[in-house]
Amino acid sequence: MIGYQAAERTAAEQLAAQVYPMLHRFYSSLGEYERADDLAQECWIRLHKARHSYRPPEPVLPWVFAIARHTRVDQFRKRARSSGREVAMAKGVDFAATAAAAEPTVLPLLEQLPSSQKEVLLLLKVTGMSLEEVALATASTVGSVKQKAHRAYETLRRLMGEKS
Repeated sequence: MIGYQAAERTAAEQLAAQVYPMLHRFYSSLGEYERADDLAQECWIRLHKARHSYRPPEPVLPWVFAIARHTRVDQFRKRARSSGREVAMAKGVDFAATAAAAEPTVLPLLEQLPSSQKEVLLLLKVTGMSLEEVALATASTVGSVKQKAHRAYETLRRLMGEKS
């Protein structure tokens, strides 16, 4: 990241190679399957514009995921504003029936979690961030992150017990 701030091309390429797949997985795992590429690209543009705000002794991932989180929130707000002006088209493929026919996985269970719990769980388990890093990325306290993760685990245990 320090090299990227100094406009080193190889540093930018290395950072993009490491961070972009993580961003794509982050957005996909939050249910933004069709828009994961667009969100990851928008986030990368914001990272590029805000690269001067990164402070070198701090870890990079919390800084990246804080921007990723804000990018998602901004896109959600933009969609909410425009959805009132858009007209729905006729029904096409029944995605619910297709998903029901697929083999059950943990993804449907994750969809039942509140978004804040789901986000914390994904940052902890998918990206491998520490509690402190997740707290920085979500603008929360470590205690709040622990609480959300615990509640998510409890909900998942209950849901998995119901499926058995």
